[in-house]
Amino acid sequence: MAVADLSQIVKAYDIRGVVPDQWDESLAELFGAAFAQVTDADAIVVGHDMRPSSPGLSRAFGRGAAALGVAVTEIGLCSTDQLYYASGALNLPGAMFTASHNPAQYNGIKMCRAGAAPVGQDTGLGEIRQLVEQWAESGAPAPAATAGETTRRDTLSDYAEHLRGLVDLTGIRPLKVVVDAGNGMGGHTVPTVFEGLPLELVPMYFELDGTFPNHEANPLDPANIVDLQKRVRAEGADLGLAFDGDADRCFVVDERGEGVSPSAITALVAARELARNGGKGTVIHNLITSWSVPEVVKEHGGDPVRTRVGHSFIKEEMAKTGAIFGGEHSAHYYFRDFWNADTGMLAALHVLAALGGQDGPLSALVAEYDRYAGSGEINSTVGDQAGRAAAVKAAYAGRDGLALDELDGLTVAAEDWWFNLRASNTEPLLRLNVEARDADTMGRVRDEVLAIVRG
Repeated sequence: MAVADLSQIVKAYDIRGVVPDQWDESLAELFGAAFAQVTDADAIVVGHDMRPSSPGLSRAFGRGAAALGVAVTEIGLCSTDQLYYASGALNLPGAMFTASHNPAQYNGIKMCRAGAAPVGQDTGLGEIRQLVEQWAESGAPAPAATAGETTRRDTLSDYAEHLRGLVDLTGIRPLKVVVDAGNGMGGHTVPTVFEGLPLELVPMYFELDGTFPNHEANPLDPANIVDLQKRVRAEGADLGLAFDGDADRCFVVDERGEGVSPSAITALVAARELARNGGKGTVIHNLITSWSVPEVVKEHGGDPVRTRVGHSFIKEEMAKTGAIFGGEHSAHYYFRDFWNADTGMLAALHVLAALGGQDGPLSALVAEYDRYAGSGEINSTVGDQAGRAAAVKAAYAGRDGLALDELDGLTVAAEDWWFNLRASNTEPLLRLNVEARDADTMGRVRDEVLAIVRG
């Protein structure tokens, strides 16, 4: 395994690549040994999704750690947030084998320290990569005198009980909910989490199938929620929920089959979490969530804190500020009471509790939290990211009444609109998000910026 190949699979926050072309079980074994060494662990917990390559890769990772004397707890099939639960509840470093919504030939590893603390490029992943590169060339490290014991443990029911204990679902009215699991891990977790709740569950694509025969398990792509939207309308359901492949993200559809903005869900959950905490607390939001998020947080007594995009920045800021909740435009939702980790399932339970606690439809409930016209994320393929971004900055830098900042890409804000332009870390793309007080203004600003970006 050449160093150049490894550079292709070790990303900013995780490991991800094509199996077996870019990595395989022999390399997974080295990653297991390196993870054990960098975390200085006596014991770790390992889980995996439904991809065909996941069981073998996760077992190999466990072998690598066990060879160095580390005890390994295998929790088997699980969602990513179920692995975070195990890491938090057992207070062990953890590794989750998944490539989330990537196509079937991909796989990856999301790693965390004890208590679900993230492992990223600057918090251990860089060191792990260096060790694996070294061992790939010179051979695996010498085994310990005694190998660590490997045991199996089922955490699904404990995970479900923990989540239900964080949301008051007593007394909610019966609801009909369509859930599209996309043949991913939601098909494994939803039945247990929803058990005993007054819900009529209409399951879609609950069969675990890592080849994704029905659609890509990425609900942020509108093409992948078309089936769910149709089914919600056909069933006369109260709402629909769509999970991604490893079921850590959840996207919500209202009773009309219309998608609910993740910013509106962030605002709704923030209001509920603030109420749970006596109307006090810090709420983290990234810089491309809607204006409505900090507004709602302030209206409910909380302190909004704006961060860069990305789970490592959110989790870092949550730990620093003691925040009770954090949300992103990408439908990742983070909870202090879930070790600052992200769990779309807990956000879904909040939506069910909010909807079931009153008589109106979901569309009316979320209207309070969805106040502005947004473009959604628009990607443009460009040859010169820096040059195009500089051209946009130059076009707006001299104008009166505008505020510019570069916390993450370029954000330009006026009294009645704002936009953010960010470069992708992995592709030759510029990502544009625009929001305004009305649709006409949003369209005008969007088109003006895109004309510069696309030359």
